[in-house]
Amino acid sequence: MDLQNSVYATGKRKNAVARTWLTPGSGEIIINEKPLDTYFTVESARTLLMEPFRVTNTQGGYDVHVSVHGGGITGQAGAIRHGITRALMLVNPEFRLPLKKAGFVMRDPREKERKKYGQRGARARFQFSKR
Repeated sequence: MDLQNSVYATGKRKNAVARTWLTPGSGEIIINEKPLDTYFTVESARTLLMEPFRVTNTQGGYDVHVSVHGGGITGQAGAIRHGITRALMLVNPEFRLPLKKAGFVMRDPREKERKKYGQRGARARFQFSKR
């Protein structure tokens, strides 16, 4: 990875944090030292993180190196997408408008709601028996 002309950005979603480096290249994506297809076996996760490149018409123009931890598959894919979006905006500020219209610029603020005491979950209650 060439750090001289690479751009760094951090992306977050739920409990996942993705540190993303974008370098001009052939479109290779490495996540936690593994290729994209090996790390994300679910097609929807791969599609999700490729969307910023599709919106800005830069598919295959940048190599992406990601270090991601926390969360699950969807949260990590969303965090990587957020990181790629921020890095693309640093590369070219004109990308901001189409990425913002697509809804990728703002961090997704939704978090897991905590479990409440006396209940089975955040909203689910224990079964009520009248008799």
